[in-house]
Amino acid sequence: MSEDRSSNGHRSWLEKLTQAFAHEPKNRQELLELLREAHQNKLLDSEALSIVEGAIQVADLQVRDIMVPRSQMISIKANQTPRDFLPAIIDAAHSRYPVVGESLDDVMGILLAKDLLPLILHDANHAFNIKELLRPATFVPESKRLNVLLREFRANHNHMAIVIDEYGGVAGLVTIEDVLEQIVGDIEDEHDVEEDSYIKPLPSGDFIVKALTPVDAFNEFFETAFSEDEFDTVGGLVMGAFGHLPKRNETTQIGDFRFRVLNADSRRIHLLRMSPLAR
Repeated sequence: MSEDRSSNGHRSWLEKLTQAFAHEPKNRQELLELLREAHQNKLLDSEALSIVEGAIQVADLQVRDIMVPRSQMISIKANQTPRDFLPAIIDAAHSRYPVVGESLDDVMGILLAKDLLPLILHDANHAFNIKELLRPATFVPESKRLNVLLREFRANHNHMAIVIDEYGGVAGLVTIEDVLEQIVGDIEDEHDVEEDSYIKPLPSGDFIVKALTPVDAFNEFFETAFSEDEFDTVGGLVMGAFGHLPKRNETTQIGDFRFRVLNADSRRIHLLRMSPLAR
């Protein structure tokens, strides 16, 4: 009897899903509308909908939309000693770093932090040659589509690429994590905000900001003067600037700050990435 009920329940779910897609979508926007309707009908939960939306929309994004810009890159100079560059590596806590020659445009290769571990076994007089540790750098244009880049990352087992502009200069860098975050949302290993904290600084100079951050707490942290009369939280402030409930990856500028939505559902914003703009 229970088996029949299970079978009927499964059939009912399939019938609902089939009904939701009874009208074949003619374009991507219609497909997204059908998916959101499926979510409203409780065929997809919020997280599943967000992932599917991210997977569909990633084809519309280019590397320039998500890259770490040149000015925020943390790189190592080939003529530096471990004593010179280790403090920066420890502070940034990244796993990969571009190694450059005379300038940022002269990228010689990629250094994996784990390749420095053997240094602890060497004595102080050991001749260190960073070039012996370098992995080949991968270069991609700013205009490359993220879905193509992700496919190349997977095929070549790369995790970082150097982004070049139309003149061949270095414009920034992009990692496989940056691409995956466009699909699954913010990956919290590195960018998590502790439960008792509203704002987390990032090594790049940006900040992860909870949408529930009180405006007065934001003002105190950044020495700003946003009005606390109209909105109580930063999420409300940002939503007011958009004029609508934004979706993930939408950006807006408020004063001297650019906000990008990292996590949002059909009701409210959850997490933001804030970039101070050069004054």
